[in-house]
Amino acid sequence: MNESKPGDSQNLACVFCRKHDDCPNKYGEKKTKEKWNLTVHYYCLLMSSGIWQRGKEEEGVYGFLIEDIRKEVNRASKLKCCVCKKNGASIGCVAPRCKRSYHFPCGLQRECIFQFTGNFASFCWDHRPVQIITSNNYRESLPCTICLEFIEPIPSYNILRSPCCKNAWFHRDCLQVQAINAGVFFFRCTICNNSDIFQKEMLRMGIHIPENKWEIKRCQCCGSSGTHLACSSLRSWEQNWECLECRGIIYNSGEFQKAKKHVLPNSNNVGITDCLLEESSPKLPRQSPGSQSKDLLRQGSKFRRNVSTLLIELGFQIKKKTKRLYINKANIWNSALDAFRNRNFNPSYAIEVAYVIENDNFGSEHPGSKQEFLSLLMQHLENSSLFEGSLSKNLSLNSQALKENLYYEAGKMLAISLVHGGPSPGFFSKTLFNCLVYGPENTQPILDDVSDFDVAQIIIRINTATTVADLKSIINECYNYLELIGCLRLITTLSDKYMLVKDILGYHVIQRVHTPFESFKQGLKTLGVLEKIQAYPEAFCSILCHKPESLSAKILSELFTVHTLPDVKALGFWNSYLQAVEDGKSTTTMEDILIFATGCSSIPPAGFKPTPSIECLHVDFPVGNKCNNCLAIPITNTYKEFQENMDFTIRNTLRLEKEESSHYIGH
Repeated sequence: MNESKPGDSQNLACVFCRKHDDCPNKYGEKKTKEKWNLTVHYYCLLMSSGIWQRGKEEEGVYGFLIEDIRKEVNRASKLKCCVCKKNGASIGCVAPRCKRSYHFPCGLQRECIFQFTGNFASFCWDHRPVQIITSNNYRESLPCTICLEFIEPIPSYNILRSPCCKNAWFHRDCLQVQAINAGVFFFRCTICNNSDIFQKEMLRMGIHIPENKWEIKRCQCCGSSGTHLACSSLRSWEQNWECLECRGIIYNSGEFQKAKKHVLPNSNNVGITDCLLEESSPKLPRQSPGSQSKDLLRQGSKFRRNVSTLLIELGFQIKKKTKRLYINKANIWNSALDAFRNRNFNPSYAIEVAYVIENDNFGSEHPGSKQEFLSLLMQHLENSSLFEGSLSKNLSLNSQALKENLYYEAGKMLAISLVHGGPSPGFFSKTLFNCLVYGPENTQPILDDVSDFDVAQIIIRINTATTVADLKSIINECYNYLELIGCLRLITTLSDKYMLVKDILGYHVIQRVHTPFESFKQGLKTLGVLEKIQAYPEAFCSILCHKPESLSAKILSELFTVHTLPDVKALGFWNSYLQAVEDGKSTTTMEDILIFATGCSSIPPAGFKPTPSIECLHVDFPVGNKCNNCLAIPITNTYKEFQENMDFTIRNTLRLEKEESSHYIGH
């Protein structure tokens, strides 16, 4: 390492950058492990490309194991820094096809950007993120809002602008000092006091915002007791904490569930990647992988909420003012896009649907069912090119959809549908759901998330390699692909294959669709839906990731109420018909009956408005009024006639509706 005395930490050089400097603001804390003759700068260690935090916070150096640090130093010794031309360049630019490597201090010198969040990415001077200002109306210098020294208001590496206040400009150095002094809890815009948007942008631009371990965290139950993060070994401000008194009460009540160690909340699936799920999430030195899953893993039954109640609460935002949407059922997607993008549309207005026919010269329209419209829209969304996968779906990467901002619109539509009484989507993969709730950085994809056959085959081949030679041979065959996605890594042992598979899965399922995901997430914030999902993940998982329960004769019989004086014989025929359908003695299904009467194939999580009803009329065939969720059943002399008329009408009505829809799609 160096020839300095182990006892004099000031003279010891960092094993990564070989510098003796002890400058926490620039390089992070300088840490020496005399037992192992090891000295590192925290930032040099954190930003190194080939090492991950596999231990607990107190193990090794900040949770990075000594053996892993040795391996990373050995890997870096073969890489030459593109700045100083010396070996030991442990940090590489993450941009595809960029081969630049450098030491952390050299990267600072050349104005590289290091992101202290997520996967701790590094960008060289050619590929670093920049702030794009659409128009610059500033003709004169403006003061840095921290040091008050005048600066040119032009975004650059050293000059940053606040994302929330257009008149707030900063020196990078001023921001970094303030971030270190304030910590994540107090670092915010100096003008408007915003923290969320401000911190997200500053992290993107390479400002390190540390946790303040001496801040007080209050008990989540009583709020009267508190602890320092450090005193209770809390690794993140987001992690929940209960005082001893409250913990005893919860534990004794039988409602306390202990959080499982390092269990990621996404896997009932068992496959070849199960071993990956026991690995710690990459580089989370201040946050455990499951810290954000506190509501799901630690909540007792008293904190659980029924999803119907939650959606009804969100529905309180809906105003009495009504907005009419003109929808062409044969072109449901474009009709919905036009309606929701209309400048007069407000998601908090009550929705009224009118069906129109394309190219109708008479401009005729007729009342439509809101819940039918939302049901058809969710069906289209599930089968659209915005998602990929068979049953459990993840977001796809569709460049045209990105240009048209369709991922945002999809999230917005889904949020509006849930609040306005639409159906359960039921097609989210657990991985997509966990990314929305706990963040992509705390989510580990599995093989089932990969819909691309070729990529899945590469993962399977790597994971089933039995020798290092086989593994290296597979990597050589897939060299171009692995290089393109930035997943090439040095292979020294067979167990390295697990980290390689983890990298490929992370790229293909999460990093590759980062932009669509962020856009989709913004849309899902409409009417506060995303925040509700994150607050009650267990409740929303049941409707986002699972299809509704199958309908039965009992469910439909209890669902439909009788509002008029019933015909006893007709109602008897109705109940017998439901049982015949359930027993498979009819050409229709339970779902067909519900669609015929309400336009929905399942019961919406928030229920039907109005409640479905039955009428007995002296008619030959049944009539479904989807606007009122009313089913008029015929009064007949025999049950055979009743069933034949019900089957004929329901079957042919739904067939004609499907043909009309497919006619548009075919053209």
